[in-house]
Amino acid sequence: MTGNRLFNLDTVMVDVVTMVEHLPVHGGDIRASQHVLATGGGFNVMSAAARQEMAATYVGRLGRGAFSQLARSDLEREHIDLAVAPDESQDVGFCLVLVDATGERTFVTAPGAELTLDANALARVEPADGDYVFLSGYCLVHPETGPAIAAWISRLKPGVVVAFDPAPRVLDIAGDLLSAVLARTDWLLLNTAEAVALSGEEDTSDVLEVLLTVSARRGVVVHAGERGCVLATREGGVHDVPGFVVDALDTNGAGDTHDGVFLAELAAGSSPLEAARRANAASALAVERIGPATCPTREEITTFLATRPRQTS
Repeated sequence: MTGNRLFNLDTVMVDVVTMVEHLPVHGGDIRASQHVLATGGGFNVMSAAARQEMAATYVGRLGRGAFSQLARSDLEREHIDLAVAPDESQDVGFCLVLVDATGERTFVTAPGAELTLDANALARVEPADGDYVFLSGYCLVHPETGPAIAAWISRLKPGVVVAFDPAPRVLDIAGDLLSAVLARTDWLLLNTAEAVALSGEEDTSDVLEVLLTVSARRGVVVHAGERGCVLATREGGVHDVPGFVVDALDTNGAGDTHDGVFLAELAAGSSPLEAARRANAASALAVERIGPATCPTREEITTFLATRPRQTS
């Protein structure tokens, strides 16, 4: 394990993943070819980091019930610590995920105990200088948790590295909360659509310039699917980091895999460019597997890079 720890605030839920040829028409029905019940949400990022040998802690609430027990077992298996006591009155929520024949996914979320995280629980969690804190837009969009989390992020020690993935609902986050978190963000991690939405620009260079101005004290990583990612840092400029040609079965959790591996590699001492390259490889391997938390191990990534060097342009 690396000396630095990842503290994750992205909520842990259970994913009910169904593989379908296409989404049903309004009011219709369709048969799934496969289905998976698995711990997802913030678990994806933590398990990705843990499989790169980075210590991880979940800063969120589990509950009481079958879904919470599944999540607790998976967290224990990955050696992920819990920082907050569970809510004994209810179970964690779940996310219904429909994955179509192209690998694209559609979500329906039913929240639960994870939304009872409050300021009192957060006050007992104190990351040290050199530790990493990860949060997503889903942490901020819910009025039950957003204000407490934004306030806690703003009070972190200067030496704590904050990584923020705004997620698809970035435009639904209250402006004051979004501004507070962006002001404290060291690494902004997001996909192309989210980058365009957050920046208000469409040209890549303009997007990156805006994002580096409003946030990202260290840099920005824009996920671009099989094309890889774009890495922009304040000191190192802009780099197109090519992806890998694979047969995608399920893109659910690919961005989380990328985030977790990228941060774990930074914590291990890798350069941002090498961290992005390994994160691209991890995502390529992950989408070849069905399920949300399918990040490969560090050894699997190294083998992949040595044996499958063909990259997209």
